Amino acid sequence: MIKVGISGKIASGKSEVEKIIKSLGYEVFDMDFMVHKLYDKKTISDKILQEFKTTDRKEIGKIIFDNKDKKATLESILFPELKKIIFDLFEKYKNEKILFISGALLFKSGFYKLFDKTIFVDSKEEIRLERLMKRNNLDIKTARLRLNLQDEGNFADFIIENNEDFDKLKEKTKEVIDKLNGC
Repeated sequence: MIKVGISGKIASGKSEVEKIIKSLGYEVFDMDFMVHKLYDKKTISDKILQEFKTTDRKEIGKIIFDNKDKKATLESILFPELKKIIFDLFEKYKNEKILFISGALLFKSGFYKLFDKTIFVDSKEEIRLERLMKRNNLDIKTARLRLNLQDEGNFADFIIENNEDFDKLKEKTKEVIDKLNGC
């Protein structure tokens, strides 16, 4: 099995690439969703509540935004559990040709090292800014702040540029899948 991690800058089209890959018959799992589900796990939520006095993800996001120590603490609670989930998926789907797992912070978190190959979805900043403002109903200042929080694809094996229409994105995604199938 080829284990493939997918990431991308905010509003780059990572979710659209995931949908395309799913439409081609592949499994795609979302690390961000896995993390959200971890908050529902009592042992995890108890640790988070003890450390942050809340389990509300938005409140925690505000706390860790400018506090690297608190961010590291949250990661120390969540990341070991997240790795277990990922390794369980690798085991469960070991007979598949390719397994995809996406995560907004795949590279910044170091999780990219768990994968055989990585895909990074990117697009021009002005396109992402416009998408983000429209999608999340944000003003330009807030949108610019969020643009800087997301992953960088410095270690990616494949980069999919999403600066055109959906058909072009689908074509580029299929090209990457074809290359992965050739591995």
